[in-house]
Amino acid sequence: MFSTPAFAQAAAGGSAGGFDFVSLLPLVLIFVIFYFLLIRPQQKKMKQHRDMIAAVKRGDQVILGGGIRGKVVKVADDEALVEIADNVKVRVVKATITDVVVKAEPFKDEAETKPEAEKAEDKKPA
Repeated sequence: MFSTPAFAQAAAGGSAGGFDFVSLLPLVLIFVIFYFLLIRPQQKKMKQHRDMIAAVKRGDQVILGGGIRGKVVKVADDEALVEIADNVKVRVVKATITDVVVKAEPFKDEAETKPEAEKAEDKKPA
């Protein structure tokens, strides 16, 4: 009814339908912040867990997904046989292993465990 020219100019003014990069900048900034604070650390954590699972071997003490602690008896491709008590062994999927508590010592051959003097005596002809 009493429209003034100022209101009409404000409604008709502004950008004429062009693309404005400044309006897209906050969205890009939010994505960058989410990447560095959430996505990237989660990917690192997943990679560490995947490497830990691949390195599980016989003799390691592990914690399973339900909080059960046990000792790895046998390792297959995607399964592990875990002894959780005396004569109680459970087959588990390796992905359910949440943590390796104690790493087992690598098994050594008898030749590696002999002292240097015994190795030298073995090499001498009789």
